[in-house]
Amino acid sequence: MYSVEDIKELLSAFDASKATSLELRNEKGELLKITQKNEAAAFVPLEAPAAEQAFTAKQQPAAPFIHEEEAQQDDGTPITSPMVGVFYAAPSPDKEPYVSVGSKVNKGDVLCLIEAMKLMNEVTAEKSGEITAVCTENGQVVEYGQKLFMIK
Repeated sequence: MYSVEDIKELLSAFDASKATSLELRNEKGELLKITQKNEAAAFVPLEAPAAEQAFTAKQQPAAPFIHEEEAQQDDGTPITSPMVGVFYAAPSPDKEPYVSVGSKVNKGDVLCLIEAMKLMNEVTAEKSGEITAVCTENGQVVEYGQKLFMIK
């Protein structure tokens, strides 16, 4: 299994190169594919064990979201993705989203999950406030630094 640090190092080296795609397979047969897309590297999971019970965007109702262009007009502070992975608004398909527009949060509250390399990583609030925008859809692949929420 690739660590988050391994992926960050690979993405950094990939961005510095002229390569347009990279595929790596580890000893367990897990495949990591990185492709150049719109001048930014993207993580595309190709294979998942059949026994894994990951949920998809179709299984979880989408939280209302605001496109990034609209969120930029808001006077809130952006909360960005700390890694490349899949954005999940709720802890499981049968649960409500952690937050939605209008939710009051405290510093350290969980806002969403980012799945990277089959690990669920919690994204927490960096400050207390109110969520003014959800800038991505459930199940969407997000990039490092991509705006996820606006808070004020």
